[in-house]
Amino acid sequence: MALRYDCGEVITAMVTPMERSGAIDYDKVESLAKHLIESGSDTLLVAGTTGESPTLTNEEEIELVNSVKRAVANKAKIILGAGSNSTESAIEYSKFAQKEGVDAILSVVPYYNKPNQRGMIEHFSAIAQATSLPIILYNIPGRTGVNMLPETVAYLARKYDNIVGVKQSFGDMDQVTELRMLCPEDFVIYSGDDSLTLPMLSLGAHGVISVASHIFGSEIKSMIRNFKSGELIAARNMQKKLYPAFRKLFMAPNPTPVKAALAYKGYINDYVRKPLVTLTEEEKIELFKVIDSVKAELNTEE
Repeated sequence: MALRYDCGEVITAMVTPMERSGAIDYDKVESLAKHLIESGSDTLLVAGTTGESPTLTNEEEIELVNSVKRAVANKAKIILGAGSNSTESAIEYSKFAQKEGVDAILSVVPYYNKPNQRGMIEHFSAIAQATSLPIILYNIPGRTGVNMLPETVAYLARKYDNIVGVKQSFGDMDQVTELRMLCPEDFVIYSGDDSLTLPMLSLGAHGVISVASHIFGSEIKSMIRNFKSGELIAARNMQKKLYPAFRKLFMAPNPTPVKAALAYKGYINDYVRKPLVTLTEEEKIELFKVIDSVKAELNTEE
């Protein structure tokens, strides 16, 4: 069955490269976007939490979108993070995204307010009615303080054709099963945690909105393709090899570790905006040791 809207199997939640001053390094934005497309990303998510969206201005988001557009040159889709804990603000961000010509938006469950399920339905209904862009819902209870239930997702998916998928950053596999059982078959489920991608694929997920794909994009794509082609042992072996990196890339608040890893590989600087802080030297040594070990393991023959 054709999907309601297909953003591919590997969506990279792209970091925002910055200079020491905190200014965005747009040259590195473009070079990083090109690298990500060349290494397995089907779509780039711009100005999500991994892109440090809480610290970005509207003007910066416009230039980020334009920079990524130039870099991908129609070789990949672009999703813009357009969520808010204010419904009116989320509507404005969604209209802004449509004006900027992105392919879809990611809209998070309202954080801090902790709405109930009826409040979530009202929130996302208002957004769906305000834009024609495809909308991927984002359920991440660890950041929002509240869990969007499968019944709520299914209700929204059945009522609004432009609510096309969900990013599920919640380790309850029963909930993933319920999402697949309750939602339309053409509705897309994405893993929001790299380490849960393979388990979620087995329950009907389509792919991952990834952080680790900054470093291991082609390997993650290979794992997904192997699973879908029935090469289950190969998929499982790749998961086992990548797992230490999946865990270590979240040793500190995201995106601090992945920015450090990208700096280690020479793609960007590791600067982040406050209140985030860069890794300590000891933490960097710990992270780089794992990255190098995983790379070495991947380079060994089966």
